[in-house]
Amino acid sequence: MNAPIDLNALKTRQQAAWASGDYAVIGTTLQIVGEELAEACDLRWDERVLDVAAGNGNATLAAARRGCDVTSTDYVASLLELGSERARAEGLNVLFQVADAEALPYDDHAFDAVLSTFGVMFAPDHQKAAAEMARVCKPGGKIGLANWTPTGLVGRMFKVLARQLPPPAGVQAPSLWGTEEHVRALFGSRAARVSIREKLFNFRYRSASHFVEMFRTWYGPVNKAFAALPPEKAAMLELELTQLLNELNRGGARSLVVPSEYLEIVVTTR
Repeated sequence: MNAPIDLNALKTRQQAAWASGDYAVIGTTLQIVGEELAEACDLRWDERVLDVAAGNGNATLAAARRGCDVTSTDYVASLLELGSERARAEGLNVLFQVADAEALPYDDHAFDAVLSTFGVMFAPDHQKAAAEMARVCKPGGKIGLANWTPTGLVGRMFKVLARQLPPPAGVQAPSLWGTEEHVRALFGSRAARVSIREKLFNFRYRSASHFVEMFRTWYGPVNKAFAALPPEKAAMLELELTQLLNELNRGGARSLVVPSEYLEIVVTTR
């Protein structure tokens, strides 16, 4: 029988991974996803909006640009600092607070909308994170999510990582949040309505090797994976990632354009 999973220890390791590198270098390229999610949630001026696992603030900025009263949270303080710099540069008034997606420090029904772009999906306890998002959202409010699917580029990339550096037994894969069945089960009776659209984000780099170099240097989970592997396994990881990227590349021989599927989810709460 497997020993119970220590989710707190796992969360500590994840926190260290996301604090490594500089996620903002990758994160800022995803800004369009935050803008489209804000539109999908039909955000209104003066609405109270919470961005959960905000990273460097893509959904945060999108909501603030629409006149919302935004609170931006993450459990990595350095990422919030980067989001704060972006907000100041645009003259946007946003409250930035360190907070755990699984234990949000806010009252029930405190927000009109709760957002997360490629963030809450990495919380170890899926059920607890979903329950917290629903708890702080007012009845009839919107929970807006952008989650990578298991079959898209990022989902497949994490499967490659797992082959070389297996996660603890029994841990739920983050990409489950990118499946309709799992999302509907997570929110269950808390949802009055769930709208789900399959969308694509195009990663654009010079080549597969350029992509791997950027993610190896700046994207925390990939950075940590390469650092933890012995040279021969790191070389195998690089080879497998390169093969995956070249397989999916639609940019031709002189460039890399790889579409990655994600789900745009809008949950209307009861």
